[in-house]
Amino acid sequence: MSHRLAIKIEAILYLKGQPLSLSEIAEYAGCDRAEVKEALIELINDYAHRDSALEVVETPEGYSLQLRSTFHNLMQNLIPPELGVGALRTLAAIALKGPISQTDLVDLRGSGAYQQVQELVELGYVRKRRQTDSRSYWLQVTDKFYQYFQLEELPKVLEQPAQS
Repeated sequence: MSHRLAIKIEAILYLKGQPLSLSEIAEYAGCDRAEVKEALIELINDYAHRDSALEVVETPEGYSLQLRSTFHNLMQNLIPPELGVGALRTLAAIALKGPISQTDLVDLRGSGAYQQVQELVELGYVRKRRQTDSRSYWLQVTDKFYQYFQLEELPKVLEQPAQS
């Protein structure tokens, strides 16, 4: 029973994708906390002796199935950090209106756009080129933007002004 429960708990932790308390796991697994504790110990030991990229750990928030710390650099290369809503809106404005001058972007999005542009440049989604005739910059999305969002190009319909 314990080994089958351990496998079920492994599936629960994988599917939920976040730390869970003993009570939450017991509820999802349909058993009591003592059985969960025993199965978790088995699961933790099993992962500790496996040659695996994953591990089951107890965190302050609960038990979690997570990537071993030795693979965090790989995760940072493969999965971009979460962008805030403001940065995503700024990125969308650059994608839809680009190339756009940074001055026009700030007029459109507000002064917070300066920091968001810097973040987007550092992440490789936006290219920034100095304008030859002013102190502002031209901003446009990069190939990484198209690859990440799985776009060949922006649909032509987005480039048309809205009809009223």
